[in-house]
Formats: sequence, C-alpha cells, structure tokens
Amino acid sequence: MSDKQKREALQEAPKFKFWKSQAEANGLKINDIKDFYIRYRHNGEVLFAMLEVDADTPEGDKIPPALFLKGHAVSMLVCLIEQETREKFVVLVRQRRISDGSHTYEHPAGMVDASDDPADVAARELGEEIGLFVDPSVLTKLNPTLWYPSTGTSDESMHFYYLEQEMSRADIMAFHHKNMGSESEHERITTVVTTLPEAHKLVTNVNGLLIHFLYLKHVGDYDTMRLL
Repeated sequence: MSDKQKREALQEAPKFKFWKSQAEANGLKINDIKDFYIRYRHNGEVLFAMLEVDADTPEGDKIPPALFLKGHAVSMLVCLIEQETREKFVVLVRQRRISDGSHTYEHPAGMVDASDDPADVAARELGEEIGLFVDPSVLTKLNPTLWYPSTGTSDESMHFYYLEQEMSRADIMAFHHKNMGSESEHERITTVVTTLPEAHKLVTNVNGLLIHFLYLKHVGDYDTMRLL
C-alpha cells in the first residue's frame, strides 16, 4: 500500500468533522470546500489543512473563504518548585517558529484531534518535549471551555493546563538544555529552565503569555504576577 493510500481522507479526519459539525450547528450552510494544501502526520493522519470554504450565514451573507484547519491544541505550564527555598522555575521549549524561521520560546504544547482526550495528549507531550513523564490526572485545567486564539481564519482552539512538582535544585536543573523533540514530526527542541518573570520576557506568543496569568491567578501568586 502506498503512502498516499494510507493517508487519512480530509472528510474523515476528526478535526474536520468537528469543525464542520460546529459550523452547521451555528447555522452555516456549507456549499463547497476546496483543499489547497494538507499536511499529514508520519502515520497518515491529517495534521492541518488550508481550505477555501463557500458557506452562507443564516443572515444570507458569505463568510470569508480562507480557513486554516488546525483543530484543538494543548499548552502546559510546568512549575518546578525548589524544595528548600520554594523558588519557582518553569520549563520552556526553544525551537524554530514555522512561519519565519526565528527561534521562539514556548511552553510545551501539542495538537489534539477532536477524538483525543486533551489531558492524555498534554501528558504525552510533556514526555516528548521536556522528558517529564506524568499521569494525566496530575494536570490541572485552567480554562473551563475551549478558547480560540484567532477570531478570524483559523479554527484552532486551546486547552490550558498547569503542573506543579517539588524537586531538588539539581533535579530541576537536569531539565535545562536537553535536546528533545520527535524526529518523525521534524521537531528540534532545546529545553530551558528559568524563573517565571524571566520566562515572561522570553515568550512572545499570546498563548504562552496568557497561561502565565491564568496559572498565577489560579494558585493566588499575586506577588509573582506583579513582577511580570
């Protein structure tokens, strides 16, 4: 069987089905969908797609036709607490940004199909991206419903989690400058351990900045929040 035959059909992809069901539930009449580019995972699953959508709103208007179909994603703030001093550190990942090739600092993250449990994906990504292996039950969800980074041309929706673990300083620093990532997904990741205020200076994506405030509010750490 060829690679092309193994690839998941766009219409059968869980993220496509979820997007289409949501669009129709919101009253859109979808007349036609054209795909211009589909990127697949190494196992043939649809990773994301660029689509042109011809659809009418209940008011009789046309929606803007461009759609970047990406689906759900998870982002995780990992807070490692030094056992003696109680100082907090976070673990970031440094990798190249797809759109312009620059190096970027982010919190561990990953894409989720609508059929996956986001907590399971979050725990798996922590193992793959920073080498921290945990049970999904130790992750705390920070947003009660799906949140959307883009109000326009992407269907991407976010699940935010955090994790706190007490460790010795030596164990914490063992997470610093590890080479991680999945070769099959073309990931080249270097981990970075830093304080949360310093992380706030390094991170430039909105999801990463938002999760700092969500976490600090959730745990009531307003002293650190004032340093951001």
